[in-house]
Amino acid sequence: MVQVQAFRCLFEGRVQGVYFRVQTRDKARELGLVGWVRNLPDGRVEAHVEGDPQIIHELLNWTRTSLRSGRVDELEHEVVEPEGFADFSIRH
Repeated sequence: MVQVQAFRCLFEGRVQGVYFRVQTRDKARELGLVGWVRNLPDGRVEAHVEGDPQIIHELLNWTRTSLRSGRVDELEHEVVEPEGFADFSIRH
């Protein structure tokens, strides 16, 4: 049985206005993860990601190395309680 874990992530860098949220949502869905991603007023992007911890780390590594546009300079994450989302969405 796969252990479900949830991470709250904060991305800093060139992450707004470069389709970061769309790319992250699409990759998370491809990997079978659930949660959400949104822009913050201070220029960072926040995400709540749930799923297999190894797959979550795969997504986080992908954001640092494989974006078509944009750039993640700093990434903070912490383990939080899973909320049981059914999909991965963009929040506004």
